[in-house]
Amino acid sequence: MPFTDSLRERIDLIVSGSETRQSALIPVLREIQNEFGYLSNESMEETARILGIPPSSVQNVATFYTMFFRKPVGEHVIWLCRTLSCALRGAEHVEHYMCERLGVKTGGTTTDGKITLMEAECLASCGTAPVMLVDDKLEENLTKEKVDRLIEGLRKG
Repeated sequence: MPFTDSLRERIDLIVSGSETRQSALIPVLREIQNEFGYLSNESMEETARILGIPPSSVQNVATFYTMFFRKPVGEHVIWLCRTLSCALRGAEHVEHYMCERLGVKTGGTTTDGKITLMEAECLASCGTAPVMLVDDKLEENLTKEKVDRLIEGLRKG
């Protein structure tokens, strides 16, 4: 996966606006993930080379944060909150229902490559539990009907 000129320009812009090259790491990794869908070993090695930091530093950050994917994921990623507030308001039932509807286990991707279902530690919306993050949009007060509409919308594109 070679970096395109466009991606290199976006990375250069991030680096030039950062206080240090190390502080550019997370935004650069997000930009690379936006381009390729995940972070390959090769892309992390190239990131280390561009930033002039040890490859182990890049690996440490990429494996620490759950927002970074180390293998391909679906076109859409759903993060279902499973912390106490959501659990008390039925997140487990929502998760079982979603797994059934999508035909995957949590952490899996649908056979058509459209949707990956993940668990989140907390989505910071306890008052509107249960919640999930669909791509970058928070969906609150989940019901089976809401889940059905969301899944159908994602499948249709």
